[in-house]
Amino acid sequence: MSLIVTFQTELFQEKSYNGMMNAIDDAVVAQIVPCTQAEGPGKRFALWFQGCPFRCVGCCNPEFLSTQGGTKMAIGELCNQIVRAHEELGIEGITLLGGEPFFQAGAALQIAKFSQERGLTVMIFTGNTLQEIKTRKNTEEIALLQYCDILVDGLYDATQPDTERRWIGSKNQQIHFFTDRYSSTDDYWKERNTLELRVVGQEITINGFPAPEWKPVWRKIKPIAPKN
Repeated sequence: MSLIVTFQTELFQEKSYNGMMNAIDDAVVAQIVPCTQAEGPGKRFALWFQGCPFRCVGCCNPEFLSTQGGTKMAIGELCNQIVRAHEELGIEGITLLGGEPFFQAGAALQIAKFSQERGLTVMIFTGNTLQEIKTRKNTEEIALLQYCDILVDGLYDATQPDTERRWIGSKNQQIHFFTDRYSSTDDYWKERNTLELRVVGQEITINGFPAPEWKPVWRKIKPIAPKN
């Protein structure tokens, strides 16, 4: 296994660092789920970035908002994890969430570029609107859009819950399809949202979008206390 990881790190550096402006070595990550069906079409590698400039009332991940949390991880290692998820778990793409992916646009860009070059699709959730991103004309943010298949944009508005579109939090948010890999007419957009719970060692990880009546229960679930 160590030989495979070493090889994939070299592959990542060759394909993604060569010629890229402002290459970033690390990302601050809040959570990773190597294979999920609750964060976009098909099986996906989901990566939540730590830190968000927005403070949406009713945010599903309030613990991911602070820039003081999370774990610093090398971009190469994150890409290696994506490779393993593709080869061993059969993912069809990655989903970048947060926190706020565009808050770490340089890191997100490299991960998205690497993924698309391997034939994987990229879905991104952002509190920015597409127009706001284009207006800022930030080089890394604009480049990130070029390596995105689906963008879900806009702040979460708890007063406008969306019960029609799967994976979408509120009615004001828009779905943008930048490639022909997916379409608004695909049946899975009309399926019910799902919530996934995983017990790994002494930790419980939860992802997905819960029904409103489940939110109080969801927020009370805590990591398993270590045994003395």
